[in-house]
Amino acid sequence: MTIEIKKSVKPVKYRSAIDKLEDRLEQIKINKGNELIWILEHEEIYTGGTSSKNNEILDKSINFVKTNRGGKITYHGPGQIVFYFVLDLNKRGKNIKKLITAIEKTIIDSLDEYNISSFADRKNVGIWHKDKSGKINKIAAIGIKVKKWIAYHGFALNISNNLDAYKKIIPCGISNRGVTNLKT
Repeated sequence: MTIEIKKSVKPVKYRSAIDKLEDRLEQIKINKGNELIWILEHEEIYTGGTSSKNNEILDKSINFVKTNRGGKITYHGPGQIVFYFVLDLNKRGKNIKKLITAIEKTIIDSLDEYNISSFADRKNVGIWHKDKSGKINKIAAIGIKVKKWIAYHGFALNISNNLDAYKKIIPCGISNRGVTNLKT
């Protein structure tokens, strides 16, 4: 199995990125394309997954796109690194839970390399960090879609993004926890 690894230097428009992921998915379905891992940043945008609700948008003037990935509403913008993938689970045992666990472990292990403790929470998807005061904040969001056992979309890690942007939504539908980044 060959996986193409790609990194975009300039911010990529959200819709353009999703179109490219879906094109790659179609190529993989007919055995004409390689799997993909794509690292990028987006221009400022809010996206709502299949579980999102309109009442989770607190500021109705935001640039919002409904998308087909799992999850609720999140923010993407400069300072947040997005890791997209298109992976053929037909060749990996058709196990979505194993994929999610591998994503969680990868993020947690990567943060641990920089002495940043984090954890997964079975009740709230994503990766979480407990600050010195004991407050639990999301540091990475995960949202995927599986079509014909090909998984795509991915996860986003907050590096130095604008945390005030999250005040315009109920991030991931969770109102009793916050959002953080590596800079904070």
